[in-house]
Amino acid sequence: SLSSYSGVIKNSASKDGELRVFIVAGEVSGDIIASRFMKSLKELSPFPVRFAGIGGSMMLRQGLHSFSPMEDISVMGIWELLPYLSSFRMKLKETVESALIFRPHLVLTVDSKGFSFRFLKQLRARYAQHSPLHFHYVAPSFWAWKGGEARLEQLKDFIDHVFCILPFEEETCREKGLTATFVGHPTLEDALDLKTEECNEEWKIEGDPDEFRKIHGISVGSTLISLLPGSRLQEVVSMLPIFLRTVEQIKDVSELTAVVHVAPNKDVEEYISNSVCDWPVPVIMAPGGSLRLKYNAFSASRVALCASGTVAVELQMARLPCVVAYRAHPFTEWFIRYKAKIRHVSLPNILLDAPVIPEVLFRAACKPSNIAPLLEGLIQDEALRLKQMEAAEKFLPLLHP
Repeated sequence: SLSSYSGVIKNSASKDGELRVFIVAGEVSGDIIASRFMKSLKELSPFPVRFAGIGGSMMLRQGLHSFSPMEDISVMGIWELLPYLSSFRMKLKETVESALIFRPHLVLTVDSKGFSFRFLKQLRARYAQHSPLHFHYVAPSFWAWKGGEARLEQLKDFIDHVFCILPFEEETCREKGLTATFVGHPTLEDALDLKTEECNEEWKIEGDPDEFRKIHGISVGSTLISLLPGSRLQEVVSMLPIFLRTVEQIKDVSELTAVVHVAPNKDVEEYISNSVCDWPVPVIMAPGGSLRLKYNAFSASRVALCASGTVAVELQMARLPCVVAYRAHPFTEWFIRYKAKIRHVSLPNILLDAPVIPEVLFRAACKPSNIAPLLEGLIQDEALRLKQMEAAEKFLPLLHP
């Protein structure tokens, strides 16, 4: 149980006069989760806490001593990983050695299972005895893949406890011998961080659209579309050109202005800033480091176009109707079609088992000619907009423990 883990960790930390935590996150969403974990742990710990590992800007602000930029392990997909295999293995070895030198009392990995599980397995193998406790935050999406539940049993050899963010994951993990706790979806914490009064009942965030329009000089008559092309460079390079061509097809919709949400990733920031110079509509780049700015932009927008992922939950929190579009390397897409056992990719659709959010997926379908009509429908049809907003009322409470 978590209480027994707490006793073990406290005993070890008390001997050393500090609590040492080695923590690894490989993407922007993990950086946010880990930084909140770090902040809470510092408040709760009776000992000074020292953090080391791999993380992003938000973790650095919480005191992480990072051995490597987070972007070095932020690679997604199967075929997409191949060019990085050599550097990936080298980074894995370096991270294990760094953890051994740091001598942590506990190790936490956040999502990024491709790197995280290999790291935890290799680290556990290096300890003859007295291994630090291993925690993993965000259970692997075993429910999405054929044979996924069976593979859970392998994790108990190198993971002591899993923090689950979906309601059905804890029970399945425990059935497979993997100790787990449902802690709620991290996006709900946006409402808590912003001190939204409605968060206890509706899980709804209302930003300030007037403030956003005023800051950026946007007229009241202009229609804003929020574009969220992803947080990893590889997916942004793939999706942003498609988003551009889609915008070109709907640019005549009442003074359209594009708000491109930029993940706090230096490579992504540079790529987007170089790409939007010659767009056919006015473009506002919204940096991803500020929650308030993000939700102000959502509230000012009429519709959103996003790559699949955590952002679909954020848009439900903001009650902003959206379309999910995604494509990958052909080999990766083939593998997903062969191995996946779910019909949808966005979390609201998965948990409600209904296509409440339009999804335009993979190369055969993910084309501007298919995306544009869906966006135009959500801009103009109040019934379609209301359908997504009503779905949020059913979906978001499911994410609360």
